[in-house]
Amino acid sequence: MKILYTLLFVSTVCLFAADLPVRTVILYKHGVGYFERSGELKPGEAARLEFKAPEMNDVLKSLTIQDKNGGKVTGLRYDSSEPLDHKLAEFPFKVETEKASLSGFLNQLKGARITLKFGADLLSGTIMSARVAAGDEKRPEREQLVLLLDSGELRTLDLSAATSVQFGDAAMQAQLRDYLRVVAASRSQEKRSVYIDSVDAGTRALSASYMIPTPVWKSSYRLLFKETGEPTLEGWAIVDNTTGEDWDKVRLSLVSGRPVSFISRLYEPKYVQRPTAELAEDRAVGPQVYEGAMDAAKSLAMVPSAGLAAGVGGGGPVGRMMKAGSGNRAPSQTVTVMAEPMQMDSSIASSASGRELGELFEYRFSGPVTVKKSESAMLPFLQQKIGARKLLIYSDASAQHPMNAAELTNSTGETLDGGPITVFDANAYGGEALVETVKAGDKRLISYAVDLGTRITTAFDSSTEAIREIHASRGVVTTRQAARETRTYTVVNVDKKAKTLIIQHPVRYGYKVLNQKPVETTSNAYRFEVKLAPGVTEKFPLVEERELVNSIMVTNFNTKDLIAFAQNKVLSAAARNQLEQIARTKQGVADTDAALRRISTEIDNIFRDQERVRQNISNLNQVSGQQEQVQKYARALAAQESQLATLRDRQNELTQKKAALESELNSMIEKVEF
Repeated sequence: MKILYTLLFVSTVCLFAADLPVRTVILYKHGVGYFERSGELKPGEAARLEFKAPEMNDVLKSLTIQDKNGGKVTGLRYDSSEPLDHKLAEFPFKVETEKASLSGFLNQLKGARITLKFGADLLSGTIMSARVAAGDEKRPEREQLVLLLDSGELRTLDLSAATSVQFGDAAMQAQLRDYLRVVAASRSQEKRSVYIDSVDAGTRALSASYMIPTPVWKSSYRLLFKETGEPTLEGWAIVDNTTGEDWDKVRLSLVSGRPVSFISRLYEPKYVQRPTAELAEDRAVGPQVYEGAMDAAKSLAMVPSAGLAAGVGGGGPVGRMMKAGSGNRAPSQTVTVMAEPMQMDSSIASSASGRELGELFEYRFSGPVTVKKSESAMLPFLQQKIGARKLLIYSDASAQHPMNAAELTNSTGETLDGGPITVFDANAYGGEALVETVKAGDKRLISYAVDLGTRITTAFDSSTEAIREIHASRGVVTTRQAARETRTYTVVNVDKKAKTLIIQHPVRYGYKVLNQKPVETTSNAYRFEVKLAPGVTEKFPLVEERELVNSIMVTNFNTKDLIAFAQNKVLSAAARNQLEQIARTKQGVADTDAALRRISTEIDNIFRDQERVRQNISNLNQVSGQQEQVQKYARALAAQESQLATLRDRQNELTQKKAALESELNSMIEKVEF
């Protein structure tokens, strides 16, 4: 009876599921919208919400339910989804989506009974194999089936000749139909239903809110200049209803800003790859070979402590960790207990209208709004006076004319969402502009037309000054010099009215402006204001300077360059004296090194000459009557040895002198400071 009652209750809920109409819509700038539905449900009635399949991830992430009568919602049910590959994995075959062939499909069903029709003949049997036979010059490629007939005969059949194929097993036919149905269903974008169940017997006032993907709402403005007085700014919001149902007299709000939003795949079932584990008892036990004991006194097994033998942690459920200081457990041991589930009511926080919400601002329409499904609406959300002044702006150095522009000061008290602005001047179309989001009290420049009554040319000049400063410390000389550039803007106002020109000059890294002060600076440009009288020509020179800093190791200077560098007028007498001393010492090192190279050359030459003399003596000793010549060569060798001794002494003296000079030079370079 209990089972029958449950089945009847579920059937009643599904049969009498009620739709909750949309009451509130809040659209954002980052691709989602907030929707709130509410309505009364009769006793035993469930609520049903319908969504598109791609919307389910956001619905499951944001859905909130509230029963205004204090009732309890027992749960939610919805049409589940499973990845296509998991669904198809249940079938004993696979139909390839590309290059599919009948033989490839039948080859997966080896052992299945099949009936083929060839004209008026029927052949039945069991599938052994199927393949695509390669073609040749005489016969094209063809599909073949090897069938074991009921008579026991094996026959190879040409599948292209068969007019029909039928499985003998009804279950196999049903599986194929189910397979194709699953594939077809995966391509559909049908609706998904969410059911809200409750066991309350009374009438309920139920409210459900959620976020789903929606088109971004857009804003556009009209700036109306009059002959006198402040201009008027009109703002229009463009919204698109693509939800598939009417928004009938809903409370509509538009939020300017971009909160963080992302897609989390909650609707599609998620599977985790689990590790494979086996019990040790499942493995076969092999023979073991035991070694003899080396020392019986040291072979005693260690006895586990009581705490380890007891098994710390028990095996209870994992939850909150807490210290245990009593019982058989040691004070340092821990035991786990299941934490109590936290009770939290789910409720929707209402949005505040007409005020800043951090970086967000909400435009809430005072009256109900109706937008039919698959339609769009254009709704006015702003009409106020705004602070603005007309001027010209010149930001493109390659252009001849500046742009007609306006400086807007947001005095509306509300955030102005970014969008296009159409400008009307004295009831005539003046041009169009784009503006980014402007907070209350902030200012923006907009340009909307080319001013043909003003011409601008630019002239460029540059120069590099000599070294301004020279500093040295710990062997490094640092020089500073300046590169100066002048750009002169020549502005011709041919109209018979005064104008205000804003010159927007790019900020360049390392450069600073010397002769002008900008009225304001952006992240990448200076803005200079120039007043133009009627029919005059104005010149606006702009001088910029960049310091060039160069560091050089003193050891990298050769003597000639160091002496020339020491003559720089920027240097003090003390600094010049230090550099000249370093140059003289450096020259001494170079001269000593040159002398050493000369001595090394002389020694090498003597060595080569001695080798020649010794070779001659060796040859003459083998010839009779050459003793006098041998003695002559011997005396020459003795003289060369005496000369070598003198050169080696001189070489040692120069080596010591060079080492001393290098040590003195390194000390001087290390101590140089000015």
